[in-house]
Amino acid sequence: MILFILGLILSGLVVGALGRLAIPGPNPMSIGMTILVGIGGSLIAGLAAGLLLGRGAGLLLSVVGAALIVWLLQRSQGRRAAY
Repeated sequence: MILFILGLILSGLVVGALGRLAIPGPNPMSIGMTILVGIGGSLIAGLAAGLLLGRGAGLLLSVVGAALIVWLLQRSQGRRAAY
């Protein structure tokens, strides 16, 4: 169980960091937020690949999902700053 959690954290960190690198501009996030973005991106990619392709998602789709989350976070922070 502990190895599963450590693997989840490590993969979330890698996928989240790659997702942040894919989106240009400043992405001020903590390491914890980066891990959560990576885990969320992997979850989104896994669900989409399971529904559309009938199989699991790979690293590339996980990074795309994380980049989507980073982009959405940037957009939501930009709107709050405009008000």
